[in-house]
Amino acid sequence: MENPMRKIRIEKLTLNVGAGKDVNKLEKGIKLIKRITGFDPVKTFTQKRIPAWGLRPGLPIGCKLTLRKGKAAELLPRLLDAKEHVLKPRQFDERGNVSFGIPEYIDISGIKYDPEIGIMGLEVCVTLARPGFRIRRRRKMVKKIPKHHQISRQDAMTFMSENFAVKIEEE
Repeated sequence: MENPMRKIRIEKLTLNVGAGKDVNKLEKGIKLIKRITGFDPVKTFTQKRIPAWGLRPGLPIGCKLTLRKGKAAELLPRLLDAKEHVLKPRQFDERGNVSFGIPEYIDISGIKYDPEIGIMGLEVCVTLARPGFRIRRRRKMVKKIPKHHQISRQDAMTFMSENFAVKIEEE
């Protein structure tokens, strides 16, 4: 019998489109994320001034949407289909999170080409967690997650390959 506190689950799935200072690309990104998920994304704004890039604080530069629980688990297989269920080890970080990009949204199953959006890509980030990870975000008695309870890169690779039939391809 396996310890239920060691069971890994998807905490959240984040979709992100970076547009820079191009307003048209930002509006297309908002339409794209809404079309994929059915939810309105939020705009992201710059915090710093970078004159070389023409950025100033408060300028919208992208959009993102976070899905949790059932909605995240429902959308993730469709997004992995666009990558043909193949990920590389460098797409997993040391904390067990997974990030990958989809260069063209038309690769996602169930999404057809829209001439208003054109050809566009997005970034997908999957955050994995175990029961008990709340101790680092709670208000009272905030604690660190013990080393033996953290999710390693290998744990994340095993979880993705067992639950979503992902092949880890060496570079």
